[in-house]
Amino acid sequence: MAWMAWTWPTAAFFVVIAGLLIAFSILGVKYPETPRTGILRIETTRGDRLFITLLGSAFINIAWLGWTDLAQWWALVVCLIYAALVFRYV
Repeated sequence: MAWMAWTWPTAAFFVVIAGLLIAFSILGVKYPETPRTGILRIETTRGDRLFITLLGSAFINIAWLGWTDLAQWWALVVCLIYAALVFRYV
C-alpha cells in the first residue's frame, strides 16, 4: 500500500478509530443500554454519541488548522474535553 503514503500518525488514527468501534461493539453486546435524551432533545445511544464526537472532533481540527498557528496537539486536548462533554450531556 505504498500508494497511500502511510505515516505513523495516519496509521495510529485509523487504529484508534478501529479500536473504538471494536470496543463500543463489545460494550453494546455486554452492556446493552436504552437510549437516553440529553441536551439535544433526541434519543442517543453510545454509538450515536461516538459518531457526534468524531464528527465534531473533525470540525474542531479543521477549524484549528485554519484559525490558529498553535500546535495541533492542543486541538487534541480540546477534542478530548469536547468528547467528555458529549458523552456526559448529549
